[in-house]
Amino acid sequence: MQDQFGRRIEYLRISITDRCNFRCQYCMPLEGLPWLPKQDILRYEEITEVVRQLAPLGLRRLRITGGEPTIRPQLASLIRLLRQIPGIEDIALSTNGVRLPEMAHDLAEAGLDRVNISADSLRPERVAAIARRDLSFDLVRAARAAEDAGIAPIKVNVVVMRGINDDEVADFAALTRVHPWHVRFIELMPVGELRDLTWEHVVPSEEVLQRVRSLGALEPDQGPVRGNGPAVYYRLPGAVGTVGVITPMTHTYCERCNRVRLTADGRLRTCLFGDHEVLLRDALRRGEPLAPLFTKALAEKPKEHHLLQMRIGGLRALSEVGG
Repeated sequence: MQDQFGRRIEYLRISITDRCNFRCQYCMPLEGLPWLPKQDILRYEEITEVVRQLAPLGLRRLRITGGEPTIRPQLASLIRLLRQIPGIEDIALSTNGVRLPEMAHDLAEAGLDRVNISADSLRPERVAAIARRDLSFDLVRAARAAEDAGIAPIKVNVVVMRGINDDEVADFAALTRVHPWHVRFIELMPVGELRDLTWEHVVPSEEVLQRVRSLGALEPDQGPVRGNGPAVYYRLPGAVGTVGVITPMTHTYCERCNRVRLTADGRLRTCLFGDHEVLLRDALRRGEPLAPLFTKALAEKPKEHHLLQMRIGGLRALSEVGG
């Protein structure tokens, strides 16, 4: 599976819901969005069939996203179905972590390999302010639950926002000294209707790394951190975990893009910030093969996104496509 620019596509991010129990400032408007009609959302069996048809073409890695995927009932049953598909080597989950303490064991038992937890503060009152919902989220408790369930690696995604949480960079990095977790600092992406956060709130990753260096010298991490994304990793002296940076604003990585996205209503989106997508749902429900549509989509996948030009293909919020 290669696109028109020779990039190998083997990674599918699957959004299973557009809803979320948070309203994070950078991800979803406070009032929410017009939710997708239930009949438009792919059933678990339909998602499984999409993956079953794409796996023989070279699909190998999956990530379950949302909205917030843990609020859709019986998530473990979907993971169990996907785990049985020949050729699928890796199943990951992106979550805000609120429900991990109660769900981690069942998800691991179903076949979940690894998890990314979104956490933008270590301070309870600030978590509630950024998420605009107070659900008593505790990152350490959530990550330990995943760790105790045997899920690994555990990655913590921190969207750094100037004047909002950038004073916690060193605190997050310090977690890697004592926990085998991978803390990744992500540059804020001001998109869609979330323009209260602007370029003024973007903290370049070089500045983030300078703040981390207040804890000690950083060395490029030579060990493999299993994953599918563009993060660059470093390690503090003696640390058991790593620090990573993801740089969509200051250093694009489109030339290495290895992914496409399946939206909750069955659209194959070939670029997060583009406007190109192919509807798979209707063909799926008619019993038609999906390989021709997938091949066509890859042939039209754009060379690069236009986020820096603020041309984002009608995307209103990151929650619509799972980031």
